[in-house]
Amino acid sequence: MRSRAEKIGASKEWTTAALLGQMTLNLAQTTVARDLFDLTDEETAWMQIVPYKGSLPTAVPTDPLIYRWYEIINVYGMTIKELIHEEFGDGIMSAIDFSMDIRRESNPMSDRVNVVLSGKFLPYKSY
Repeated sequence: MRSRAEKIGASKEWTTAALLGQMTLNLAQTTVARDLFDLTDEETAWMQIVPYKGSLPTAVPTDPLIYRWYEIINVYGMTIKELIHEEFGDGIMSAIDFSMDIRRESNPMSDRVNVVLSGKFLPYKSY
């Protein structure tokens, strides 16, 4: 996926999200995607429309990998929230001004999945 993403001009993470219908590609990106994946006119047009964000079909995901992410948030979500608030104050981490990097991390016991999420902090305003 990395080489295809480079041709599209974005990260493998963003490109994968776009190809799964979660991001909007510009005309140049859809032209490249059309050639890479032999897309139809209709498929190409849909890639340029702002999507409805969110792709989980049920309240509790049944796919094992996605369920583990759900489990991580269930177990560590409040910890993450408290630590972000302690470090930054009252606010949220943006999923709009956001980047993600997924890499394989070698480990003699068993390879690890290394995920780095980076989102802009947006403080709540008083008014």
